[in-house]
Amino acid sequence: MTWYAALGALEQGLVYGIMAIGVYLTFRILDFPDLTVDGSLPLGASITALALTSGISPFVALFLSIIGGFLAGMVTAILNTKLKVLHLLASILTMIALYSINIRIMDGPNISLLAADTVFDPLIALGIPGHLASTVVFVIFALIIVITIVWFLYTELGLSILATGDNSQMITAQGVNTHTMIILGVGLSNALVALAGSLIAQNQGAADVNMGVGTIIAGLASVIVGETILGDKTIPRAIIAVLLGSVIYRMAIALALGLELGDFSVSPSDLNLITAILVIIALTAPTIKKKLKTT
Repeated sequence: MTWYAALGALEQGLVYGIMAIGVYLTFRILDFPDLTVDGSLPLGASITALALTSGISPFVALFLSIIGGFLAGMVTAILNTKLKVLHLLASILTMIALYSINIRIMDGPNISLLAADTVFDPLIALGIPGHLASTVVFVIFALIIVITIVWFLYTELGLSILATGDNSQMITAQGVNTHTMIILGVGLSNALVALAGSLIAQNQGAADVNMGVGTIIAGLASVIVGETILGDKTIPRAIIAVLLGSVIYRMAIALALGLELGDFSVSPSDLNLITAILVIIALTAPTIKKKLKTT
């Protein structure tokens, strides 16, 4: 693997790690299977594309994307909590609706952002090369998100969300409205995913309605790989594990795509197969490890 390939994998691991933390909030903390993320990631990208092409600051565009993602998550959670739609079905319905909404926002399936201002421009103006500027920005945003989420989950509101996912009957007996906690938690999850979509669009120089396909698989793979390597005994450790898992997942994909065995070589079309293999290895590793210890 070349230096540029490794740097690119690190960049993708960091920015998709923000998305993976959002997935962790719903799947692990709230125990809420949420497929909305496949639609909220391109939602963040499409809102950013519209904002940047309208002359709005890229940092304001990030904020608008976060709001859009939060609202998308709220819709899924409200369908589940208030209208009693099964959580999985509710997220699928929202994801399907977002496909059309994203096309409406962009007035087409994609928008080019090659001439637009981005969050990387201030660093590039200082003389930092573009490929390094994006890495620095992603590191900064990843650190901010990790610190903020860890802090939030230790607040009274964050602990209520944790308790809702862990034991909803107990927390209801304490006077907490679990519906509100689910709405807030799923909204926050999709806000992070939309933020990642905004950063990805600015980095790639384009927003596309199909860029969210497979987002949930990549997020789950990052969560599982991270937990297998670092564990999840404490909140800070679990959040860091998810981010690290995302970087490892992207590095593994970069290595696999550069693999050549005689006449056989891995192509981008094999990405889903590689992901499935990585997840299977991560899921079965603890069981295999226990069996080896007992023998």
